[in-house]
Amino acid sequence: MTAVIHRLNVSEGGTPKRPIEVGLVAQAGLVGDCQANSAIHGGPARALSLFPLEHIESLAAAGHPIEPGTVGENVTTHGLDWTVVVPGAQLRLGEEVIIRITSYAAPCSTIAGAFSNGDVNTLNHRVAPGWSRVYAEVLREGRVRPGDAITIAARAT
Repeated sequence: MTAVIHRLNVSEGGTPKRPIEVGLVAQAGLVGDCQANSAIHGGPARALSLFPLEHIESLAAAGHPIEPGTVGENVTTHGLDWTVVVPGAQLRLGEEVIIRITSYAAPCSTIAGAFSNGDVNTLNHRVAPGWSRVYAEVLREGRVRPGDAITIAARAT
């Protein structure tokens, strides 16, 4: 299966993030996306947040009211081997954009509505390794669209 961008998501701050058809990825992140608390979110090392559709579908099947964008991810991926999406890995999004995964995203209370029990620790890397969203810095800017391929540009070392 080819890994692709399933959906691009932005908001004026907070969640849920809403879909867009074409995104311009700049050093600061997806143009048009804002964070409600810039002390916790955003900045060069947290320019983008990614999360896989497969996790969203699994959580939804377990009864959680989660959908793409409800946990604050900018890029909802599909078909990407999430076991290699770790700090240090570099991904190519579409033809132009290159990002480096910088950290696991700690869950915050703004995403509680995506979980039937309100337990945001469902996405806490320390509690459930492999289920966290990730943050990334932008190494090369460009345009992306849903359906664009995602490839591993460099594995974490």
